[in-house]
Amino acid sequence: MGFVFRQVRRLLVLLVVLTALALVGRGFLARMEPPLEAWHTFAPTELTRDELGRADWPAYLAREAKLMEEIRTHVADRLSPAARVPGNRYFADSPIYPPRFAQDWNRSFVIEPRGPVKGVAVFLHGLTDSPYSLRHFANLYAQRGFVALGIRLPAHGTTPAALKSAEWEDFMAATRLVMREAKRRAGGTLPVHVAGYSNGAALALMYALDALDDPTLVKPARLVLVSPMVGVTPYARFAPLAGWPAVVPYFAQSAWLSILPEFNPFKYNSFPVNGGYQSWRLTQALRDNITRHLKAGRLEGLPPVLTFQSLLDHTVVARDMVDGLYGHLPANGSELMLFDVNRLAQLNNFLSVIALDAAETLLPPGPRPYRTTIITNSAPDTLIASARITEAGQTTARAEPLGLAFPPEVYSLSHIAVPFPLQDGLYGLQPEPGDDFGISLGTAAGRGEFSALTIPLIMVMRMSSNPFFPYVLQKVGEGLPPAQP
Repeated sequence: MGFVFRQVRRLLVLLVVLTALALVGRGFLARMEPPLEAWHTFAPTELTRDELGRADWPAYLAREAKLMEEIRTHVADRLSPAARVPGNRYFADSPIYPPRFAQDWNRSFVIEPRGPVKGVAVFLHGLTDSPYSLRHFANLYAQRGFVALGIRLPAHGTTPAALKSAEWEDFMAATRLVMREAKRRAGGTLPVHVAGYSNGAALALMYALDALDDPTLVKPARLVLVSPMVGVTPYARFAPLAGWPAVVPYFAQSAWLSILPEFNPFKYNSFPVNGGYQSWRLTQALRDNITRHLKAGRLEGLPPVLTFQSLLDHTVVARDMVDGLYGHLPANGSELMLFDVNRLAQLNNFLSVIALDAAETLLPPGPRPYRTTIITNSAPDTLIASARITEAGQTTARAEPLGLAFPPEVYSLSHIAVPFPLQDGLYGLQPEPGDDFGISLGTAAGRGEFSALTIPLIMVMRMSSNPFFPYVLQKVGEGLPPAQP
């Protein structure tokens, strides 16, 4: 017995030593990252979770205005000389400084329709993102007579440091706040729709599930999900381990998975360890919520769900969305639209077998209780795309011409590309001249020696707009009132 005890003790000591060495190694590796700037260390004071539960929309907007003033006084006005460069969103003289624009899309917004109000639509953006990401959907809804409410979720639109301590429950509390405003504006008679992108899609689903149980919550009449975050890599569960060395100030960079220049006016580039962990926590809570309602037989009450998803997505696990959500939906008119790879792309010879077969392996065999649409090349020798549509309950697909094509240099969409048209001023491949935000990230994929760049190549190579966005808007517009003059 004593021998076994000594062996166990030695094993535990060895495990502790190895863990300590790993953490110290992680700390020194993090020290090789760029130094932390003001936006990595200062976080403005958001409403607490309890305050969000009591606040109304005007109170939220008032606190938001104070947050932006805190950013100006604690970050923008205190930049080091080295940080006063045109490529820094926190530099007041930069062309990408958000307060310069007529509309600062880091802030919550309301778009009123020009004619009679036909409904209310709520828009929930993704992690590290801002209300900018769903502005094109919001404009469509406003044109169709809906009041469009886009909320800046807590810890977003300010500084990346704010995400170091935020929790998904804070985002959920803000979601309930904006839904209270939607309920007030709908007056109990008008429909309320909810659109969510990535992390925001998970929040939309959580709210819709909670509304099945709570009569005080407004029940959405429709959900529109863009690149929904139903599942992420399971390794995100262990993200906090990477941040443990940060308890020692010398290893402060360990609290970050990436430390990058902040050249995007409406999205953080730096990403704290906590962000990945909160993504995992939210998806686990969502999975448990779906399972609970499935066992209780209450998923029948969910509204129709319209989802847009790139088959290649490095941020979320698409299969979790198909199996974990659509695999349980009732036959209620839901639809799933998938964007295939471009099989005539210039880089087609370098696409993996997994990428080329994604359209065939992701979906379960038919018939399925929901409609599926796959956007793909209409023929092997053309860039012209078509929609391969399989109706709910059917097994055979029909082809529908789109009048749209894959750009020859684009081999696939991506997680971030789906909600933006090619003409988007910030992310578009063909940005509109009048839609200017000081930088055009969608056209920034230049050529040269990789060692000269201060950012990872993926940040300028990842597809950031959707050549099939007109069809996306067409699908969202189906079932909405006609466009108002």
